[in-house]
Amino acid sequence: MKKLLVHFLVVGCALLVADYVVEGVRFTSPTALFVGVVSLSLVNALVRPVLSLLSLPLTLLTLGFFYLLVNAAAFGLAALIVPGFQVGSMRAAVLGALVTSVVSWFLELFVGGDDDDDDRKKKRRKRRD
Repeated sequence: MKKLLVHFLVVGCALLVADYVVEGVRFTSPTALFVGVVSLSLVNALVRPVLSLLSLPLTLLTLGFFYLLVNAAAFGLAALIVPGFQVGSMRAAVLGALVTSVVSWFLELFVGGDDDDDDRKKKRRKRRD
């Protein structure tokens, strides 16, 4: 539960940075930001893997460039679901998805840390001893 809450906070901060940096990405209220975080997380968990699998041949053909468009589509879909989350153009969706991904990754380095990996390492050490 704690890990999920930290993930939502990280994605929320990343979306705030995207709102500030990318022209065309806008949240009209804090409630829209909160619902945007939840919807983006759900879209990334449920829809993006399907889109990634369906577009795999095209992604391989373009050496991964098409995956940016898959991320932008997921970002735009989340914006369509949430009333106060606005994405002005495809360019804004691509840049917003890119900024959100990079900032989330960067914040996860400092805040996150995979607790499951730490638990597995401890169990392995116990077995060896």
